[in-house]
Amino acid sequence: MSDTRKSLVSALSYRDPRAAIAWLEKAFGFELTFLVEDADGNVGHSELSFGSSAIMVGGEWSENHASPASIGGKNTQSIHIRMTDDVDAHCARARAAGAQIIAEPETQFYGDRTYRCRDLEGHIWTVGAPVEEVSIAEMEARSGHKISTPS
Repeated sequence: MSDTRKSLVSALSYRDPRAAIAWLEKAFGFELTFLVEDADGNVGHSELSFGSSAIMVGGEWSENHASPASIGGKNTQSIHIRMTDDVDAHCARARAAGAQIIAEPETQFYGDRTYRCRDLEGHIWTVGAPVEEVSIAEMEARSGHKISTPS
C-alpha cells in the first residue's frame, strides 16, 4: 500500500552515490530504506530515512543535476536536520566521519542549538535541536529583527 500523506523530500546528486549513502549513515544516522541499482551495480536511486523524514540520493543523472564537487563547491540549497538529540554529540559524530564543520555548535537567538557542515562532496547541512523556548518578543530583543508569524 502506498503512502498518500503530503510531504516534502529533498533529492541530492552525488558523483559517488554509494559512498554518499554509506557516509550519510555513518555521519548523520540516516538509514537506507530503498535502493535501485542498474545491471552493473551502479546506484540509480536511493531513499534514506531520518526519523519520519527522508531524502533521496542519486548520481549526476542529467546536465542539470550535479554534486557541489562537480561545480566548484557551489550549493543552491542546504538541508536542515531537525533533531531532538544532543547537537554537540551529533557534530562530533559528523566530524569523526570527515564532515567539514563550517560553523561550530552554537545556541541561536530563536532557541535552537545548531551547527553547519559540508559533507564528503560539499553539500551544506545545518543540524539543530531546540534547547530553550523563546517568545517572539525575546527573539526580536536578542536578534534586533522584526519577526512575525502570519496566520
